[in-house]
Amino acid sequence: MKVWVNGTFDVLHIGHLRLLKYASTLGTVRAGLDEDSRVRELKGVNRPFNCFAVRKEFLESLRFVEEVVGFDSEDSLIDQLKNYRPDIMVIGSDYINKKIIGAQYINKVVYFETLNNISTTSILEYEKNNCNR
Repeated sequence: MKVWVNGTFDVLHIGHLRLLKYASTLGTVRAGLDEDSRVRELKGVNRPFNCFAVRKEFLESLRFVEEVVGFDSEDSLIDQLKNYRPDIMVIGSDYINKKIIGAQYINKVVYFETLNNISTTSILEYEKNNCNR
């Protein structure tokens, strides 16, 4: 089975690892990774914290991920999905009842229960407020 996950994966945390581990139990995982320009557009000028090359290397080093591909727009994400034609997309439960870009090119969407209060944004806010830099 071909499994697709996508996201920013800016600062890897336990929620990311659990999602990717779960996805790997369903088949071979290809991770779509937002390129830096798209992250800035979605998350603001102070993001990403880690550049695309670093985030890609992190994901590629995980045994749960077979391949990592980048995308810089909704259209390029749709092109990736159209070409790959995944059997399954695994996405966080925070996307229930939200538009899923490219859903028409996926056979099945599986929602993974997100962990409360664990996000890259909350980690970066904690670091900013609690660590001397």
